[in-house]
Amino acid sequence: MSLRINDLCVNCDVCEPACPNQAISQGEVIYVIDPARCTECVGHFDEPQCVVVCPVECIDPDPDHPESREALLAKAIALAGGPLEHA
Repeated sequence: MSLRINDLCVNCDVCEPACPNQAISQGEVIYVIDPARCTECVGHFDEPQCVVVCPVECIDPDPDHPESREALLAKAIALAGGPLEHA
């Protein structure tokens, strides 16, 4: 499942550089996560890095984009253009 940033976001700028898939960008008001690029860090880390670094806990699972761990890993491999070191 992709993640999403909710309205509690304070635009602190720590999540964007933490994302290995460049899925996070500044939206019109708050940061947003591109579900086509979000893999919850599967294939890179044991837990989503944006969630780890977020000081206000504003990142939630996105129920509009459910995906299995296998689907997230396949997406990560496709985004990387090949096998991942941590997969």
